[in-house]
Amino acid sequence: MAKGHQDELFRAASAQETDALPSGDRSRKPLAVRMRPKTLADIVGQDHLTDSDALLPRLIEADTFGSLLFYGPPGCGKTSMAQVIAGETGSHFVQVNAVLSNVAELRDILRLARYEPERRTILFIDEIHRFNKAQQDLLLPDVEAGNVRLIGATTHNPGFYVIPPLVSRSHLFRLEPLTEEAVVTVLRRALEDDTVGLKSHDAQVPESVLAGLARLCDGDLRRALNALETLVLSHGVGAAVSEESLEAFARERRIRYDANEDEHYDTASAFIKSMRGGDPDAALYWMVKMLAGGEDPRFIARRMVILASEDIGLADSRALLVANAAFDACERIGLPECELNLAHACIFLATSPKSNSSTEALSRAKRELKQNPLQSVPLWIRDGHGAANRQAGHAKDYQYSHEFPEAISGQEYMLTPKIFYQPKSAGSEAAIRERLERWKQLKVERNREDS
Repeated sequence: MAKGHQDELFRAASAQETDALPSGDRSRKPLAVRMRPKTLADIVGQDHLTDSDALLPRLIEADTFGSLLFYGPPGCGKTSMAQVIAGETGSHFVQVNAVLSNVAELRDILRLARYEPERRTILFIDEIHRFNKAQQDLLLPDVEAGNVRLIGATTHNPGFYVIPPLVSRSHLFRLEPLTEEAVVTVLRRALEDDTVGLKSHDAQVPESVLAGLARLCDGDLRRALNALETLVLSHGVGAAVSEESLEAFARERRIRYDANEDEHYDTASAFIKSMRGGDPDAALYWMVKMLAGGEDPRFIARRMVILASEDIGLADSRALLVANAAFDACERIGLPECELNLAHACIFLATSPKSNSSTEALSRAKRELKQNPLQSVPLWIRDGHGAANRQAGHAKDYQYSHEFPEAISGQEYMLTPKIFYQPKSAGSEAAIRERLERWKQLKVERNREDS
């Protein structure tokens, strides 16, 4: 392959990220791109990774790292971290996006990296979770041989979306959402930077506006920087950006919530656990977040129907009725009005007494059926209809419960009695517990009388 053609392919593969690096005319690029950190010390909010005694700086300094996986929410610095590593180790940086890339492009990049090992190529794959198994398998031989050093970035749990051989060959680093303080630090830095920042606009932006932007952007620094640029450019040079301008911007805010992905499952988990834990405020917050993110209200209602029996059960049997009514309202009424029904049910379930005795009883019964010999139905409670059944003695000795005080005959309903349901003392279940204790005593007395 001709040297010129190789360089052309390398340039094509890395064009997007080369533009993002601190070289050339960057005036037309978004502020978030222009403000990318150039050194590890410039990265904010990830002290657990960038402190001098952490693993990552030592790996970079010694230039001994293999492949790396960066896992964290959008805008927390995954791409910036990869670029800094390439810069500080003098490596050739090639970026591909898993959404846009294909196998042919990937093969070309890997072939060129094998052909010119002196380039010490770092292959950065953004959204690596989007690569299918075949595409990820394609990386393995060159990662194994050290022809490329892979840096993968993902917003998803690598354990679920990256093939085990790649995970086992990589150092995994989790990046956290940026705190408000960290975001404000970078926003202030952007306002004061006269090279690639916004200093030339001489904008007057109070701390309250910077803090408000940081809150609105949910730890996503890229969104925060681009939002700041939008606000500043919408005013004249030297103008003051007021809190009223921020409020107008906030009306267009979109909640970060990816249906059917990690954010969906994490938020649903928080919603359920908040109701289970008796916190109506947290439960309502997570429910509203799901609705604002476009979640199907029937999904929310289904989770409440399950929780009504799993976590409340006999402590307050009305919970199942309320949850079912909320689901019915979602079906019949729909959004936005059914939000009222969901809020009603959410608060009712969160504030209900809790008992998982039904859940535990079901588990014990299943375990008994799986681990021990199957019991036959006792003759005295078998179906007694039909001549053949009666001749076989079915139901011959059955004692009709209503003929006895409190409908307790003392008769057994299993050949080998077992106890699965163990009532607790929460809510209405306390009365059930007392009733069962009473019936147990009556049963003993009746059997004593019969003997």
